[in-house]
Amino acid sequence: MFKRSFHSRDRAGKAVKASKRSYREDVKLKMQQKMESPPIGSTLTSPIVTLVVGCEARLFACHEDVLSLSPFFAAALKGQFYESSSKKVALPDEEPEVFSSVLEYLYKGDYYPRLLHDKRRNTWQLEDASDGFGRGSVESTVYHNGVGGVLLKDSVIYCTADKFGLDELKRLALRKQGLQIGISVDVILRTARYAYEHTPDQDAKLRAHFLALIIRSRKIFKRSGTMQNEMEIGGSKLFFDLFTAMSNHIDDIVDMTNNRSPKTI
Repeated sequence: MFKRSFHSRDRAGKAVKASKRSYREDVKLKMQQKMESPPIGSTLTSPIVTLVVGCEARLFACHEDVLSLSPFFAAALKGQFYESSSKKVALPDEEPEVFSSVLEYLYKGDYYPRLLHDKRRNTWQLEDASDGFGRGSVESTVYHNGVGGVLLKDSVIYCTADKFGLDELKRLALRKQGLQIGISVDVILRTARYAYEHTPDQDAKLRAHFLALIIRSRKIFKRSGTMQNEMEIGGSKLFFDLFTAMSNHIDDIVDMTNNRSPKTI
């Protein structure tokens, strides 16, 4: 499920140069072209759907054709919880702030803060980041009512995109997640648990992101009382996967050492 070792493209928690395989601008362009030049019979004059989101029932409005870009909503608009007379979809378990970003992506191909590519340096950064290496004044976390705590927003967007069948949004959220720095241990671990609970086993990308972060920052995590408490509580596959990933990492180091001068540990 996981690679023997973690390469630079798996690393999180620090700003790193993006590889040529990072989020592709042409994908974003295609999404924008779809919205700016929709096909005949599918325009932004399509019926408006009202979405009732979260425990406080915040209201959002979206064109039916735009919403149907998501396989989840394409099915929902024909399903049992779609009220055809009032064109309303109830989403009591979603977070309004996260859902707002999803709608922004469906219309624009990105969500605030936008992902910007510095062609001269071949690096990626976030719009309104203070120095190109962080988020500046842009809040990187969101309070999740279902969890009762603060989570990394991009991770929640990733999980929401997985639920809604928006694979390009997942890739975008994961790329943005990798540009974050200075996140506290408790937020990382809480978000990692959330990621494990809201992604399928076969989708290891977000999970591997957190495993790589913990391994790379192991000196901080091993001194953390929060990490100790989380491991003692258990109840998540996260910690077995972490053990497996660290074992694989050690095996790689041993193999490299043995290739130079055979020995075992």
